[in-house]
Amino acid sequence: MKRATISEAKNQLSALIRRVRRGEEVLILDRDVPVARLVPVAEVGRRDEDQLLADLERRGIVRRPVRPPAPGLLDRLGPPPKIRGDILAALLADREEGR
Repeated sequence: MKRATISEAKNQLSALIRRVRRGEEVLILDRDVPVARLVPVAEVGRRDEDQLLADLERRGIVRRPVRPPAPGLLDRLGPPPKIRGDILAALLADREEGR
């Protein structure tokens, strides 16, 4: 993985982006402390989803499905809930209470 300081990243951004397009990751440092990572866009979404799901699964919050959902599952869901009350009034009341 390529490492670059913030000033190097500002001065060589085009070159760093070319490296990322080729699949390489670039770690951006601020005084030797990592603050950002440049990665290819296609890689970000899927890897982040997989990491998030794996973390939630380890914590026992979710369980991944054994088989795919039935076709048309979302078509069978009921109507959305009816909104009751004044949301703005509730927000203002919360602010008055200091929440």
